[in-house]
Amino acid sequence: MKKASISILKAHLSRYVDAVKSGEEVIVTERGRPVARLGPLGEAQAPAGRVAQLVREGRMRPPARPGAVLDVLARRYVDAPAQTDPHGRSLAALLEEREEGR
Repeated sequence: MKKASISILKAHLSRYVDAVKSGEEVIVTERGRPVARLGPLGEAQAPAGRVAQLVREGRMRPPARPGAVLDVLARRYVDAPAQTDPHGRSLAALLEEREEGR
């Protein structure tokens, strides 16, 4: 088990997080007194699945509330009426912007 003051922890946080990832616990001290303990999540606490793995690896942030991503996708792709452009105005606008260099 490692001990670190708050100032040392702030200066070398990634080093201590690496130690926690490898299974060590870190006791955080303030003026020599223990105030917190950093440790790895137990299997019961760690969420499962690919998204959870990406969150643990720091490659993704969890949604602000559970189901938020699914709500957005449902609104955008399921409930939205099909958009059509029978006169090709969208394509014409895109080509015009490209010609203007925008």
